[in-house]
Amino acid sequence: MSDPRLYLFSVLALLTAGLLAAWARAAAAATRAGRERDGWRGRPSAFELVVGFGTNFFDTLGIGSFAPTTSLFKLKNVVPDEEIPGTMMIGHTPPVVIQAFIFIAIISVQPTTLFVLIAAAVLGAWLGAGIVARLPRSRIQIGMGVALLIAAATFLMAIFEVTAVGGEASGLSGGSLALAAGCLFVLGALMTIGIGIYAPTMIVVSLMGLNPAVAFPIMMGASAFLMPVAGLRFLKAGRYGLRAALGLATGGIPAVLIAAFIVRSLPLTAMRWLVVIVVLYAAIAMLRSALHERRSGPGPAADGRRAAGAR
Repeated sequence: MSDPRLYLFSVLALLTAGLLAAWARAAAAATRAGRERDGWRGRPSAFELVVGFGTNFFDTLGIGSFAPTTSLFKLKNVVPDEEIPGTMMIGHTPPVVIQAFIFIAIISVQPTTLFVLIAAAVLGAWLGAGIVARLPRSRIQIGMGVALLIAAATFLMAIFEVTAVGGEASGLSGGSLALAAGCLFVLGALMTIGIGIYAPTMIVVSLMGLNPAVAFPIMMGASAFLMPVAGLRFLKAGRYGLRAALGLATGGIPAVLIAAFIVRSLPLTAMRWLVVIVVLYAAIAMLRSALHERRSGPGPAADGRRAAGAR
């Protein structure tokens, strides 16, 4: 393989194929067993398809899809609350994998930088989960929310040429790469308690002097490697809604194809404005979640809230 990205594509394709095969077997087994409960049989509804399209369109722009999907599913009571995390993890996997393929293919990133930062985020999610899970989640959310607000203000100053943030570089090396990898390791670990990776990755990439667009293949790639593995766990437990997951996947795929080329065509200034919007959205959502968690305290919905903020 002359292009090193093909190794990433090959591994990601195998992981995704494994999830899709297991998903098909689980759906067939459920149908054969005659399970009639909602979410296991029938075609996706128009609402589920629209949710899949809308959430994945904005996910491709860096907004994230889990929080809005959770809100919309709860609004219409699409699946039981305990099945929302698994439904999202399985249903959003095909669109996110397509995002990863597209952005890795169309946005120029130095291969070493791409591989190291994706690997750091994935390792953080796996190795750092036990440590981070013991930290006070609401305090982390408040700290991250405030940091993102400061970062958004910094980007606004860069847009109006008050200060300089970001650049045109497509790769890092030496100490800069090691520092960025350390940041992505921490962000990957924070994903396990519901702290989204998208907006912080945009900030890390830009502050390291890279083009903000470089964040897209990195953050989509990290999510794409994590989601098929997590989806298999939900499939094994049967904690998901089949029809709703199909709606997310079916509606999400065309949305990704449309939104990805919008991102690709944005000039640097427009990309900075997109980063500001994404970061402000993430900061406000994070601070609201922290406030809600402090008011309600830990409870049965904790897992759902974690999944809702995971990206």
